[in-house]
Amino acid sequence: MTVRPVRAVSSADVAVRSVSTIDIQIPTRTGGTLAGSLDLPGDVAHLPPEEFRAARVPVAVLVHCFTCTRKAPATFRIAKALARAGFAALRFDLTGLGDSTGDFADTTFSSDLDDLRDAAAWATQQLSAPQLLVGHSLGGAAVLAAAGDLPSLRAVATVGAPYRPADAAATLGDALPGLLAAPDDTPQTVALSGRDLAFRRSFLTDLAAQSDPAVLAERIGGLRVPLLVLHSPVDQTVPVAEAARLFAAAPWPKSFISLPEADHLLTWRGSAQHAGETIAWWARQYITALD
Repeated sequence: MTVRPVRAVSSADVAVRSVSTIDIQIPTRTGGTLAGSLDLPGDVAHLPPEEFRAARVPVAVLVHCFTCTRKAPATFRIAKALARAGFAALRFDLTGLGDSTGDFADTTFSSDLDDLRDAAAWATQQLSAPQLLVGHSLGGAAVLAAAGDLPSLRAVATVGAPYRPADAAATLGDALPGLLAAPDDTPQTVALSGRDLAFRRSFLTDLAAQSDPAVLAERIGGLRVPLLVLHSPVDQTVPVAEAARLFAAAPWPKSFISLPEADHLLTWRGSAQHAGETIAWWARQYITALD
């Protein structure tokens, strides 16, 4: 097998358009509402639904990182980069986070997957069926888990994603043993990233179930669309070995691109935009009607 080096990607590699952003509300199957933002290429933002569908604008749905929001730098900037490249990019707050309704303490990884499915259903009704899923950190595990549910899907990209969803529990630090040992499912408050968030033991048991080796083998090994794995070799939150494991488990076609000048949250200057431009450049091979 011949391995060719990947050329660096810049804005010159993708069409550059203005971006218009619309805030939207997504109904959920539980009766709640997900707050979303739709980043659109400026040349199609004014089109009514019928003309938008006729324009065949590809739709991407993005899932933010663990306990983050749709306004986190990585999700925000990747979505903007995709819109500049011709995608309609939908990002949303998971239940109980950001501007979405609901109690975070009542959520699990499985409920996050339902949120993603509801967002994809909204996009299908209002725009067109999603062709691309992008997930950051635990959001990457979510898009891999939901990929098989979307027949319209043409590609999946993960950024800083763990192989096992359960590895996200490590961010709970010293609070983790207490949650695991809790005699019941009563919420316990955990200080995380400067905020107090309530977690239940069921959150951890659900993560564990979603990380069962047989589940992961079927989910990742059975992926039916091309996969792009983006990861920083200096990621201090999710080690790059996780990305290597994920990449090895996925079938071809697949691509691995290193982000050498990026932290886990993509807050380093230019890292999130570079990731977004890279995803757009890569996706052109698989997504129709970009130009």
